[in-house]
Amino acid sequence: MRYNGATILVATCLMAGAAAAQTGTPSDAQVPTTPADGQAATTQAAPAQAAAAAPAAPTPPSAYHQLGMDFSFLLDGYVDGNFNNPSSGWNGLRNFDYRADTLHFNMGKVTIDRAPGPVGFHLDVGFGEIFSATHATDAAPEALKYFEQAYIDFKPKSWKGVEVDVGEFVTSAGAEVIDVNGNWNYSRSLLFAWAIPYYHVGIRTSFPVGPHFTGGVQVVNGWNNVYASGQGKLIGLNGAYAWKKVTWTNVWYGGPEKDKNSPGWRNLIDSVLQVNPNDNLSLYVNVDYGRNKNIGPGTAQWDGIAGAVRRAVGKKAAIAGRLEIFDDVNGFSTGTAQTVKEFTLTGEYKLSDWLTSRLEFRDDWSSQAIFENGSGGMSKNQPTVLLGMIAYFGPKK
Repeated sequence: MRYNGATILVATCLMAGAAAAQTGTPSDAQVPTTPADGQAATTQAAPAQAAAAAPAAPTPPSAYHQLGMDFSFLLDGYVDGNFNNPSSGWNGLRNFDYRADTLHFNMGKVTIDRAPGPVGFHLDVGFGEIFSATHATDAAPEALKYFEQAYIDFKPKSWKGVEVDVGEFVTSAGAEVIDVNGNWNYSRSLLFAWAIPYYHVGIRTSFPVGPHFTGGVQVVNGWNNVYASGQGKLIGLNGAYAWKKVTWTNVWYGGPEKDKNSPGWRNLIDSVLQVNPNDNLSLYVNVDYGRNKNIGPGTAQWDGIAGAVRRAVGKKAAIAGRLEIFDDVNGFSTGTAQTVKEFTLTGEYKLSDWLTSRLEFRDDWSSQAIFENGSGGMSKNQPTVLLGMIAYFGPKK
């Protein structure tokens, strides 16, 4: 694997800084101090004065807190090694961990959130390769590509739990999300990368039906589009059953994604079953099925299934594994008709309350030779190893 001196230096500084955050010098509040000569008697002689001192006035809440707004910050980067040593420097079929044999910054983001009561809003704005990738096919103005989400939400008490969001929001499909700290593994699954959209722009609703079910209806511009650009609207229906240890979510998106006058629709069915047997163990199964009416004759199809398990080890560590298979029957998603499988094993350790490290091994293998190697040829499999660092400052999730 190829690394230059700058890469090794930056990686070393990154890990050294993480170690310092974990084992750095305690603050004055953590280290007991001994009074200097001549001070001990004074301290012991004036307990009444200390007792009589008025307590310090509490710090007044900030204007942001008074307005009910929460702020959070997310930074995400990684160093990756591809055992195939691709001459282009890119990992094949990956999503967000695109770069091979290098150190790379992925995302820097600030989130501002105000819960609806009755009106609130949510804003995710930032920079990095993740923002560029999620908006790569969007014809929106360049300035809008720095927004992951930007919507207003309405939830008056008189609506009895009904919520309406208007703007740009991430898709409801899938077991994983764009923000890496919301996932179990560092790299995203094949289903996240190739089976579902990233985001939508439009209106979505959610409403409770009884104690265990929440439904929703969406009307949006399409897959990863700020503007409809002559397309028809995409309809979304979603429902989630939630019990004490089991959550089952189902989503359907359908509409004329290519052209509003197209005789056929693009359809996606996504189902996620997550089970939490106890506080330390979680697992999920994610199934996707999609069909797209071609501009010409015929229909493209893709489908896949993924399973993952996560085990917490104490309060700071965890281990997660994922196994999946994705069948791109007609090459609609990946550009090649193929069946791809992948296995990922991720070890996680919290270096501090705000800094998390993830060490990951992953191997992808395909029915076609589509992974680049260092000799200029192509291979059917692609093993990689990755160290990711995630910094998050904000309310605990």
